[in-house]
Amino acid sequence: MPNANDETTALSQEWHRAENEPPSVAPVADDLARRFQEAGFSLALVGGSVRDALLGRLGNDLDFTTDARPEDVLKIMRPWADSLWDVGIAFGTVGAQKDGYQIEVTTYRSEAYDRTSRKPEVSYGDSIEDDLVRRDFTVNAMAVALPEHRFVDPYGGRDDLAARVLRTPGTPEDSFSDDPLRMMRAARFAAQLDFEVAPEVVAAMKEMSGRIEIVSAERVRDELNKLILSANPRKGLALLVDTGLADHVLPELPALRLESDEHHRHKDVYDHTLIVVEQAIALEENGPDLALRLAALLHDIGKPRTRRFEKDGRVSFHHHEVVGAKMTKKRMTALKYSNEMVKDVSRLVELHLRFHGYGTGEWTDSAVRRYVRDAGPLLDRLHKLTRSDCTTRNKRKAAALSRAYDGLEERIAQLQEQEELDAIRPDLDGNEIMQILGIKPGPAVGQAYKHMLELRLENGPMEHDAAVAALKEWWAQQS
Repeated sequence: MPNANDETTALSQEWHRAENEPPSVAPVADDLARRFQEAGFSLALVGGSVRDALLGRLGNDLDFTTDARPEDVLKIMRPWADSLWDVGIAFGTVGAQKDGYQIEVTTYRSEAYDRTSRKPEVSYGDSIEDDLVRRDFTVNAMAVALPEHRFVDPYGGRDDLAARVLRTPGTPEDSFSDDPLRMMRAARFAAQLDFEVAPEVVAAMKEMSGRIEIVSAERVRDELNKLILSANPRKGLALLVDTGLADHVLPELPALRLESDEHHRHKDVYDHTLIVVEQAIALEENGPDLALRLAALLHDIGKPRTRRFEKDGRVSFHHHEVVGAKMTKKRMTALKYSNEMVKDVSRLVELHLRFHGYGTGEWTDSAVRRYVRDAGPLLDRLHKLTRSDCTTRNKRKAAALSRAYDGLEERIAQLQEQEELDAIRPDLDGNEIMQILGIKPGPAVGQAYKHMLELRLENGPMEHDAAVAALKEWWAQQS
């Protein structure tokens, strides 16, 4: 994603054009527009596509609006597109792929939420101006009418784009009543584009934050993901908290703003969490990692429930990682995350403190094996999360923690090379256990397998005869 300076330069270049001259668009757009024109309909590039074109970063996802009804859109596009889909046709949208472009064409519309319904009621409009007023923000309420390339900007979106500010085409109250999810989009765009949100928009978000509960968990989750995966999620997350939206969609986050008094000083857990998210992002190697970022965001949510004031004035949060893992699972399940994502993030939250048992001393080989075994395929993410969790301003302490973790990673690498830690198994498998003990499949086999795995973790690889002897010794003790 281009940074703010790159986008400002692109905008400066655009603003040297004639006032209403539109940005350039892909040739495939003109080709499609001519087909609509021949059929007696209008077509315009619209919304985020125009915004991104003005920012000099128009991609392969193109959004159009038209006065043609969906059934007419299908007739026009079916012989032209490489592939076509109509899963959104109930909302007036037809999707297609053409020459590598992902295209959506939506009939002019207006939509509003009934206060008792999670789904919008869709009605079609007759003009592009009427369609644009129902868009979420002015920077997304611009269009380029095709094929004549006429720039349509009735609500000053181009000026707001230059000023890097988010405003609504009509009143923010009307906009958020139409679709409460737009309040979360404001936070997401602030994070993605590094824009400021206009004061009247922020005020409406605060006043109407409870309205977000009418929106389905899946839509809230998807918007939250886009925010978290943005270049600057801290800005969007802070806006969710400050406006009260987080109280409804992610209440564990504002709960981290623990109060402290003059007698009990402790780190600001909320601010610490946002720093951990930023530091985790800095450690990403292959693009945005949703599981890592969610784990960084949620790693300390168990602290409010486990906070205790000790007799010596210290504040403790014993077992907050265990409590936090349970809370993470509950919240992510409510937001309809996949079972795999819930499992991974919860596990990272549960394990994020394990390293601190390393301290300044040496971990035994057994402890290292267990660390790797418990992390499993999440080990690389756990490395990043653990390193990100150090936010101390004490440079000496930070350096000591970093060196200690360097040492742990070196120990892991050494043992992985010696013992293939990534695939730790007992020295005897289930079939061998049954043969040696002369037993049939059942709970006893599982118990024996577990015992042999514990020996493997504790002592490392065993010779076959030694493993057989250990198994028989354990079995004798069971009778």
